[in-house]
Amino acid sequence: MTTALESRPIAPADRLAEGFARHITGFSRRLGAAEASQRIASRAAAAVSQATSAGHVCLSMQELAVDAVIGLDSKALRAALLASGVVGTPEHPGAMPMILDDEGRLYLHRYFDYERRLAARLVQAAQATPFDVDATAGQALNELFQSNEARLGGGVDWQKVAAALALRGRLTLISGGPGTGKTTTVVNLLACLIAHNPDCRIALAAPTGKAAARMTEAIRQRAAHLPEALRARLPTDSSTVHRLLGVTPAAGGFVHHAGHQLAIDVLVVDEASMLDLALATRLLEAVPVSARIILLGDKDQLSAVESGAVFAELSADPGLSDDARATLATLCGLAPERVQPQPAAHQSPIRDAVAWFTHNFRFAAESGIGRLAADINGNRARDALAWLKTGADYSIRWLDEASASVGEEALQRLFAGYAGYLDAVLADPGNAESIVEAFGAFRALCAVREGPRGMLAVNERMTRHARQVLAPVQTGRAVAGGTPWFVGRPVMVLRNDPLLKLFNGDIGIALPDEEGTLMVVFPDTAGGLRRVAPVRLPTHQTAFAMTVHKAQGSEFDEVLVLLPQQRSPVVTRELLYTAVTRARKRVTLVSSADVFVSAIQTPTRRHSGLLARLRDATLLKAQHP
Repeated sequence: MTTALESRPIAPADRLAEGFARHITGFSRRLGAAEASQRIASRAAAAVSQATSAGHVCLSMQELAVDAVIGLDSKALRAALLASGVVGTPEHPGAMPMILDDEGRLYLHRYFDYERRLAARLVQAAQATPFDVDATAGQALNELFQSNEARLGGGVDWQKVAAALALRGRLTLISGGPGTGKTTTVVNLLACLIAHNPDCRIALAAPTGKAAARMTEAIRQRAAHLPEALRARLPTDSSTVHRLLGVTPAAGGFVHHAGHQLAIDVLVVDEASMLDLALATRLLEAVPVSARIILLGDKDQLSAVESGAVFAELSADPGLSDDARATLATLCGLAPERVQPQPAAHQSPIRDAVAWFTHNFRFAAESGIGRLAADINGNRARDALAWLKTGADYSIRWLDEASASVGEEALQRLFAGYAGYLDAVLADPGNAESIVEAFGAFRALCAVREGPRGMLAVNERMTRHARQVLAPVQTGRAVAGGTPWFVGRPVMVLRNDPLLKLFNGDIGIALPDEEGTLMVVFPDTAGGLRRVAPVRLPTHQTAFAMTVHKAQGSEFDEVLVLLPQQRSPVVTRELLYTAVTRARKRVTLVSSADVFVSAIQTPTRRHSGLLARLRDATLLKAQHP
């Protein structure tokens, strides 16, 4: 008789872990390891495989040691793993499938290799001889950032300081929430670089197509104050990281890499918090040593879906050396003692490369979205809950729903949010520009994929409503019976297709062309729209609702945030903060008080050794300059 437990589907991550564990057992046996070491290596292999599937780069020995099946303390466990023949060390990695470092971190070999390579490239950039920056650059900075003076009331302009930091060095990370001025800073920085070198080769990139398109549009909007000669030389196109590197037919292959680098002088990456360890490594290795690397992001947002939290770790220490502080003070017209960054979250070997933006130009600290975001980040769950209960701010609406499914009030908010979009489709299905713009005004964001309040269920309910409302325009050759397609269906691409120039996260809308044939309309990163036949699309899904992870790199006038009925380890402080800050004007939050408080009190934790690898790389460079 098959039990319920036995009949439950095995998750792909578990299948991968089991297969890897069997491989390790056989490999260790062939190498002549003792049976006990084989068993422990197999158990460790499954655990580290599952850890990487969960977003960790490595596994702590302390966690592995509490496994009752293993039954060893950390010291004995280390000895057994090294005796298995399949675990190497940083000093002698060889071709071992797993690596165990001196501080008790167990890695899959490829992830250790990524960390070490990324650390080496970062240290190379951070410790490069600073660029000579003359007084002309300081004058330009003062002119470009002059409009900030009145708004800051005499405070230090960290946008100007960050731009000066990027003029000085080859590696700069700028962390700040929405509305803190990251794009404005980059526009003014690029203007300085172009004024110094009109032929400067600049590449703009982001992890997703949506983020890349937003970056291009934001730079265009923020450049109005520049002289025409400078504005004309700003880059007009931003690409996904995959498109910039050039995806090849070979699995995971890129045209550009350490051996064939990009022909650029400056790389600017927006939404860098979405970069996973592997992609960050391969991207930065493809950047020439002589080029500047500028990474923009929000250290408090969700990390990448894949392994690692690269941007958050690298942004943890905004410390400045005395030399850097003196240079920045001179360029920005400040006394050196005023250039004092905030205390580091964690000490890092990388110095003189990080700037934090905390002044929000879009949301005042007392505004609804600004206040809620600050309470979430500050772990002030009870204060946030008490304030939400007052309903004092129009921009934040809390629907206290503890039921399993989406309640009637939340459902009506969902329908109302998309009413403008559905009206635009009804008014003229051929007006793609207007429809795309209307769709971008609102989005339902779900914390989870499955379940009554998950992305799939919300999409299904909204699809039924949309089909009913849009029935009058479902005519001609636009819709084939028995398919999920209908005029007005929004879809999200889930797999990269370089030939179609479609990438994971791109969103298109099914609309009829001039002949009445249904096509999927996608905004182009260079502006305008392009149409792709539904049958040619890579893997995709309906996109009325999307997970918060998929919403990274996007902003909407209003968002509806749906948390699950029960607490979940995936519903974290970073997820809630990311969801709330996707909104420009209004947030409706659907959650019970218990789940809301739990989310704020549950920070995301990802195991990594990047800071340790940075220390190793710094020491190695000091020994072999």
